[in-house]
Amino acid sequence: MTGNDNITLLASGNAGKLKELQAALSATGLLLQPQSDFNVPEADEDGLTFVENALKKARNAALYTGLPALADDSGLVVPALGGAPGIHSARYSGQGDVQNNVKLLRAMAPFDGDDRRAWFICVLVRVASANDPTPIIAEGYWHGHIAKEPSGTSGFGYDPLFEIDDTGRTAAELSPTEKQALSHRGQAVRTLRHKLEH
Repeated sequence: MTGNDNITLLASGNAGKLKELQAALSATGLLLQPQSDFNVPEADEDGLTFVENALKKARNAALYTGLPALADDSGLVVPALGGAPGIHSARYSGQGDVQNNVKLLRAMAPFDGDDRRAWFICVLVRVASANDPTPIIAEGYWHGHIAKEPSGTSGFGYDPLFEIDDTGRTAAELSPTEKQALSHRGQAVRTLRHKLEH
């Protein structure tokens, strides 16, 4: 790939997501640029699944720029809460990460033990164009528990509350390298890389 051929638009303005994905995809030669650099309007995330929303975001970014686009739709699934926050993870409280975590802790107050289990899911979708009939779709899952209180300062979103089963630490206590090795996004990226290279 040469010139602009390696530029892929990231259908997100989330700086944390951009940093994680660019680091993980650097070996593929893809250069991610956020859609905010191109004034792309946000897509309506009115799908019923992570796959639907990721596809809508990728197609929207490609439509407005003519560039290949990569979208990530990810979230936290808590069975005890009927799957919430789920596809609404980023908008759970309507007031950003800190209040999302406050709301989740309150909702989880009645639950103990296995009832606090949860998992992150990440769906990555890459389209070559807005009407690409064969989008590349990759998924990753990360299982853990909801901690009783936040811990750690790394990461973003629900990371301070997501306790890693085999270490007792939260996702926000992991180094970027550790997180990339374990996380739902890291797993999805590895699957995406494999599909892009074959």
